[in-house]
Amino acid sequence: MTETQGPTPGEDPTLGQDGSVPEELSHCGAVVDKAIEYMLGENLPPIAIASALLGGSLGLLARTMNQATMLAMLENAMHSVRSGDLHPDRDAVSRPE
Repeated sequence: MTETQGPTPGEDPTLGQDGSVPEELSHCGAVVDKAIEYMLGENLPPIAIASALLGGSLGLLARTMNQATMLAMLENAMHSVRSGDLHPDRDAVSRPE
């Protein structure tokens, strides 16, 4: 893998140049949402599902992106958690009763 220059500070590497969500990202998100629904339907523990998805995501990032891009994506995720964007009350995936 060739190291490429990462995004500039404050740039979200997951958005298109016009600030919209690219079609490929939307498609991937829909597939992941379906996989999560399936695993919840199989009564797998949410922590196991999340851990497996996060581990797989980090592995994919490590194999395909430079460190600066990985860090920018992780910083964006941390910002979303800290700002409350990723609060359980806002979760679109229904949790098992």
